[in-house]
Amino acid sequence: MFNVVRKEMQWGNAKLVLETGKVARQADGAVMVTYGETVVLCTAVGAKSPRPDIDFFPLTVNYQEKAFAAGKIPGGFFKREGRPSEKETLVSRLIDRPIRPLFHPLYRNETQIVCTVLSHDMENDPDVVAMIGASAALTISGLPFLGPIGAARVGYKDGEYILNPATESVKESDLDLVVAGTRDGVMMVESEASELSEEIMLGAVKFGHEQFQPVLDLIISLAEDAAKEPRDIAELPEGYDALVEKVAALGTDGLTKAYSHVVKQERSAAVSDAKAAIAEKLAEEEVADALKGKVSSIIKDLEKDIVRGAILKTGKRIDGRTGADVRPILGEVSVLPRAHGSAIFTRGETQALAVATLGTGQDEQIVDALDGEYRENFMLHYNFPPYSVGEAGRMGSPGRREIGHGKLAWRALHPLMPGKDAFPYTIRIVSEVTESNGSSSMATVCATSLAMMDAGVPLARPVAGIAMGLIKEGDDFAVLSDIMGDEDHLGDMDFKVAGTENGITSLQMDIKITSVTPDIMQIALGQARDGRLHILGEMSKALPEARGEVSGNAPTITQFSIPRDKIRDVIGSGGKVIREICEETGAKVDIEDDGSITVAHTDGAKGKQAVDWIKSIVAEPELNHIYDGKVVKAVDFGAFVNFFGARDGLVHISELAQERVKQVSDIVKEGDAVKVKVIGFDDRGKIKLSMKRVDQETGADLEVGDAE
Repeated sequence: MFNVVRKEMQWGNAKLVLETGKVARQADGAVMVTYGETVVLCTAVGAKSPRPDIDFFPLTVNYQEKAFAAGKIPGGFFKREGRPSEKETLVSRLIDRPIRPLFHPLYRNETQIVCTVLSHDMENDPDVVAMIGASAALTISGLPFLGPIGAARVGYKDGEYILNPATESVKESDLDLVVAGTRDGVMMVESEASELSEEIMLGAVKFGHEQFQPVLDLIISLAEDAAKEPRDIAELPEGYDALVEKVAALGTDGLTKAYSHVVKQERSAAVSDAKAAIAEKLAEEEVADALKGKVSSIIKDLEKDIVRGAILKTGKRIDGRTGADVRPILGEVSVLPRAHGSAIFTRGETQALAVATLGTGQDEQIVDALDGEYRENFMLHYNFPPYSVGEAGRMGSPGRREIGHGKLAWRALHPLMPGKDAFPYTIRIVSEVTESNGSSSMATVCATSLAMMDAGVPLARPVAGIAMGLIKEGDDFAVLSDIMGDEDHLGDMDFKVAGTENGITSLQMDIKITSVTPDIMQIALGQARDGRLHILGEMSKALPEARGEVSGNAPTITQFSIPRDKIRDVIGSGGKVIREICEETGAKVDIEDDGSITVAHTDGAKGKQAVDWIKSIVAEPELNHIYDGKVVKAVDFGAFVNFFGARDGLVHISELAQERVKQVSDIVKEGDAVKVKVIGFDDRGKIKLSMKRVDQETGADLEVGDAE
């Protein structure tokens, strides 16, 4: 019934298995990938005919995690998977980035990759498994995919690189890096690092590239036995070359002049006018119907040639900078009066407004992941409104771009964040990109760093980011620092590097050519370091280090511990005591199972009242100490006094006064305020108090006077 082809190999600490021919046979390509006990089904389907009149490749990647993969039932009312989680969105982008450049440049058919996690062993993250599966499915599908690609995760600990570290090992590693590429070179890098050097990061990329070579061999072996016949690609229509020459003749001068404008708005307007002029001139000539849909892509290629050629020939970029120059920078802090921390970071025509808000443990984000629920106390939300590029557009839920850029900035800052024991706040950053002309994610890193320092978050060191670009034609290439939007769109690489003066905290690379060599990466990393240090110097002019205390608008948080056996005393029957404390003081109180207590309040005095209240409940009275008390009951043999929170003690009739007392009511009655001294504890732990040993007027210890 099935024509199953199966290939397997030992890879790292687990067995990697590729299987096709049994599941999802109607897809163009379908591969079941197993690594350890993590199983992902990857399918590839391409439409039979191209979408008419489009000049881009319509590719969609959907990575999805099923709750049953971890033996769980989804939460919520409907008990089924809903909108993609942040992790699913990020992995979809992770798969898309290295495969997109490898499709035939003329391929325009709607194509969809679906990767479904069917089983998760809690050790091997399905993301790399899904990337390998997507590559294998495309390689056997017959679609014009110039792969395969391989992928690997790389960790770094104690001076050693680790291939595909287990999920728990990643948490202890100094590096979490995912690299993907072809036989010849690297296509994509995504990473978070603990301030590692450029040499270590480059070494990790090389290590990952070497380690996934056997995976490429396995995919090729699968394809040799299971690949479908390659599809025919629609050829360019007759007269295409002549049209390219005609467009070049009509538009080269105008576009060259348009790209000489330094200011983005002026340049954009001039480029639009130049394109309109080309279209107008073409309208006067007869252009075949089959060629009309190709005009926009031809003009785009002409733009590429003009911009890239100018950089390679003259070394001068669109705005007049040389390759290593960074645009003018201005950092400003405390720009919003009521925010806990705020900053505006402007670099050329890119600008980000970052706002920091400090909250309590109750504000932590609860993330329901396949490998278990966890809480996150550092959130970074990136927004890219249409006005930032001078456009009017629809606004709604964050798209893949917003989630991806926000996570990149989060990774850059996360290694420098203080632990909860040192800074018990929940931190939320919102970055509003108010202007954009290239690398708004790196502007977000810089603005966020300043906003957190403004809020009093004790960052170990400031973090800055820079985006590098590449123009490569044959053997000639130019590495560009701090790329603009046009250099990103028309260039061959987007290489983002973030870090401190000590090292790299995050590195992300995407390329549009078939691969990039380690030599080019090394040049880019060195140039990025120089740029990063320059940016950090400019940032320090706004705020050199974190403020010594949090904003007065932020809640004050006090942390302390109580004995575990006292937790129930603080909570009270049915939560009565803790509820009374919160209602009376207005404080937020969090009690952990280990006895750790966090008290938060926007009013410092009220917060202190709540802290003192809790401490009085759990504290133990000290021998020979004097306390203020209140008589709660008078009996024949003495008086019971409430003197220590909810604690009562007995003043025996013999300890009421210096003279002999015949009747307790002669000395005290219920409700009287008195001063008492702790003189001992009986066998049952009951507290013995004395009034006669304390001056009831002054509270002085009379026994101390006697001793003197």
